Amino acid sequence: MKIVIQRVSEASVTIDHDKVAEIKNGLLVLLGVLEDDNQEDINYLVRKTANLRVFNDENGVMNKSLIDITGEVIVVSQFTLYAATKKGNRPSYIKAAKPDIAIPLYECFVQTLEKEIDNKVQTGQFGADMKVALVNDGPVTIIIDSKAKE
Repeated sequence: MKIVIQRVSEASVTIDHDKVAEIKNGLLVLLGVLEDDNQEDINYLVRKTANLRVFNDENGVMNKSLIDITGEVIVVSQFTLYAATKKGNRPSYIKAAKPDIAIPLYECFVQTLEKEIDNKVQTGQFGADMKVALVNDGPVTIIIDSKAKE
């Protein structure tokens, strides 16, 4: 499982001209799922997302977490995080989990994150053509892969 976390001052998701998610200060999380991902991957990434100290403290130092600031979150499914680009110019998505595996894991990630931060997590819609808008604050963008714990 792989996530791209972006610290945002605002973000939204629109589907067919309807805004389905909108936040102010918080995180936009793009989530990609592999076939062999499981609850351990979810737990690891949820803990990282909730506790990553990427928000400024009173001294302007990134020393506060999403939990510390009671920040908002949007999670968007993003199978293209597993694009294979080694061969040719057309990306292959063969490594990304199929919807029957990815959807339950995506939903479990969202539910687990809600419990961890004790706040509602907004989402896009799995498989939909979404327009994601954001103002990346910093900019701060961090990529975390549950299979490559560093």
